Amino acid sequence: MSEIIFGDRMNELEVLEFIVGDHHYGINVSKIQEIIAWHPVTPIPNTHPYVEGLFMPREQMISVVDLRRCLGFEPFAPGENKGLFIIASFSKLTTAFHIDSIRGIYRVSWEDIHVPDASAEAGGADLATGVVKIEGHLTVVIDFERIMSTINSEAGIQVSDMDEYERKDRSASPILLAEDSKMLSKLIQECLVKAGYTTLIPNENGQEAWEKLKEYDEEGDVLKKVHCIITDIEMPKMDGHTLTKLIKEHKTMKQIPVIIFSSMINDVIYKKGQELGADAQLTKPEIGRLVSVVDDLVAKHEMAMG
Repeated sequence: MSEIIFGDRMNELEVLEFIVGDHHYGINVSKIQEIIAWHPVTPIPNTHPYVEGLFMPREQMISVVDLRRCLGFEPFAPGENKGLFIIASFSKLTTAFHIDSIRGIYRVSWEDIHVPDASAEAGGADLATGVVKIEGHLTVVIDFERIMSTINSEAGIQVSDMDEYERKDRSASPILLAEDSKMLSKLIQECLVKAGYTTLIPNENGQEAWEKLKEYDEEGDVLKKVHCIITDIEMPKMDGHTLTKLIKEHKTMKQIPVIIFSSMINDVIYKKGQELGADAQLTKPEIGRLVSVVDDLVAKHEMAMG
């Protein structure tokens, strides 16, 4: 699978569209390591029902997740020689997702990706990062991190990682957040509050965060109202890379430290973040380290502010 060529085409992503149970789904190409034909797997007793088993291509042990079962369809029969494996890497995990077939790769704008409303989420669309129209039909971009957190809670953010962290009164240091996942936003906020950061400004996507920053800037006190920004990368309307670029190109906001906090951090993504001026980049399981980085960057920002 080829790497995304970023160039000047901001706020876009490449989506691999695939079929599961006759329905259309998508995954960000940046997460894909490779795609291979179905391979026999070894079932593991007492594992999560979404997990078909294990297989070992090229000496690497990989878990196989049945996306049919995850998405509420009739699961693949044990040993059924059908479909493909999408081998994806994120949050320091490598996992194979069993799908039916592939339709193709499409470049889309985050502006065209819409969040399901509350009634859709109640029906199970909480596994969706968003929905986008491709060639006349709707494609659901799957939240694979949410699936892995369901299978193994250790794969996600752990508020318990903050139990040993020294709590101080950091309420005078406001932190602005851009995170579309309600679950992850809640967990990040809980972790920051545990460390004493109680003045938090949550936003559901980069566009909302940018509008809030512009509002503060127009009022003339953006540097006082925001001492650090934490942003995800994958978000509808505006992604975290575009948000970072806008901030770091702004004559005033560029002074605010920006932390990219995403499951997608790899060598290519990290390099892009550096080019855009991000002050730090961390993967989502590193919540304990996140607070330490916030401490350092906030201290520098407040010292520069006098």
